[in-house]
Amino acid sequence: MRHTSGHTGNRRSHHALTAVDATLCKDCGALKQKHRACSGCGKYKGIDVLAKKVKAPKKTKKEKKAATKSKPKAAKVKKVTAKK
Repeated sequence: MRHTSGHTGNRRSHHALTAVDATLCKDCGALKQKHRACSGCGKYKGIDVLAKKVKAPKKTKKEKKAATKSKPKAAKVKKVTAKK
């Protein structure tokens, strides 16, 4: 059925978005959401709750080639079939 524009407007009155409240982290000064752990330092209320991952340094082309050369290759095995 068709709805009037007033009915449609009344339904859509609850579709409004609200802004997220952001505060400054007391430890690192980054913006963070209230009642959430800081994404910058990983602390919540002064306690370290998120372990920050440390990226491993990238290998150079020489290191990559050396790593592939040192791996032993698997020996090829021939399948032997018995003749009947």
